Amino acid sequence: MSVRKIVISGVLAAIAILLGVTRLGFIPVPTAAGNATIMHVPAIVGGIMEGWVVGWIIGTIFGIFSFLQATVPLFKDPLVAILPRMFIGITAYLAYVGLKRSNEYVALGVAAAVGTLTNTILVLTMAVVRNYMTPEVALSVAIVNGIPEVIVAVIITIAVVSAWKRVETGGARSKVSGTR
Repeated sequence: MSVRKIVISGVLAAIAILLGVTRLGFIPVPTAAGNATIMHVPAIVGGIMEGWVVGWIIGTIFGIFSFLQATVPLFKDPLVAILPRMFIGITAYLAYVGLKRSNEYVALGVAAAVGTLTNTILVLTMAVVRNYMTPEVALSVAIVNGIPEVIVAVIITIAVVSAWKRVETGGARSKVSGTR
């Protein structure tokens, strides 16, 4: 891994942790899960910008943080809190790479939706498999939390990645022209 990828992994993981510590990453909702979250968005952004390994690292750190900060039995189980989060950045990366040649904004939006749905579906599936909730409760949480999480993740991901790419492209042009 390059120094750039290590640094970006650290910065995005720190953002995910900051969202958790400050509770800014949790949106209270009246469901069995208790909160909708945007803490998975840094894993999506990392996967898109720097590849699946960076997405995997950030997702894993998000999962470990979720496990260590758990206040409900559901997330005190590493198979629910950590394992599903490891795949967020990977699936976002694969969706983005598969679509980026056709339309950048569509690719970013689909990647954000896929990463978010990976988090929602895998966490809830593990919660059902591990008997923390029934399939009916998991489905209601998926609908009530999942839909708003997808919408917010798509908006944030498109905004952040588009801005990041503009800054990088602008910086590359100023270096080539010799101005700053």
